[in-house]
Amino acid sequence: MLTVVPTPIGNLGDFTPRAIEAIEASDFVLAEDTRTTGSLLRLKGVEARLRPFHAHNEHKVLEEVVSSLQSGLQACLCSDAGTPGISDPGFLLVRACIEAGVEVQCLPGATAFVPALVVSGLPCDRFVYEGFLPHKKGRQTRLKALAEEGRTTVLYESPHRVLKLMGELSTFCGPERQISVSRELSKKFEQTVRGSVTEVAAHFSEHPPKGEFVVVVSGKTN
Repeated sequence: MLTVVPTPIGNLGDFTPRAIEAIEASDFVLAEDTRTTGSLLRLKGVEARLRPFHAHNEHKVLEEVVSSLQSGLQACLCSDAGTPGISDPGFLLVRACIEAGVEVQCLPGATAFVPALVVSGLPCDRFVYEGFLPHKKGRQTRLKALAEEGRTTVLYESPHRVLKLMGELSTFCGPERQISVSRELSKKFEQTVRGSVTEVAAHFSEHPPKGEFVVVVSGKTN
């Protein structure tokens, strides 16, 4: 069996007892970065056999991992932070396990976009999750589609591209489109800035962006 285990996005208190139990019961743990996951487990007093599983090796080790699981071994999959498969490695392994008849379960737990969406104050009964936009090829196409989307859209962005994204949203969606930008969720300096694209851009022009960002964009209303 494969158990997908969410890890804290900041606050270590979000590492659930059930997640710890699953890791302790596993034969090995697949980690996006064994150093990061290893540090987390040591802080929690958990011992586990760690194996690297990330974007650069997942194709190479996929068959071996699935074969191990088919033989009856149990494994957990952890990303550096948040839920594996959500803008992190995991999808290929989950799909391969399902195709091979290996049971897969995903524990509920930390992920950045849900709290950012909820605290945005924007409609969240229907929404679109876009993750990270392409850096170059296809970026404008996605932005044009976003501008016409009637549902709330959730994006991830790195701090050094936040202001660039604000400029693009102003161009494609209009400077008055309402957005909410959350950073450092669950951490000491957690912050959410809400307002028009122009207002939020002005804030981050005065306060240099730092941390991990989730950008929530209101849907087109006409």
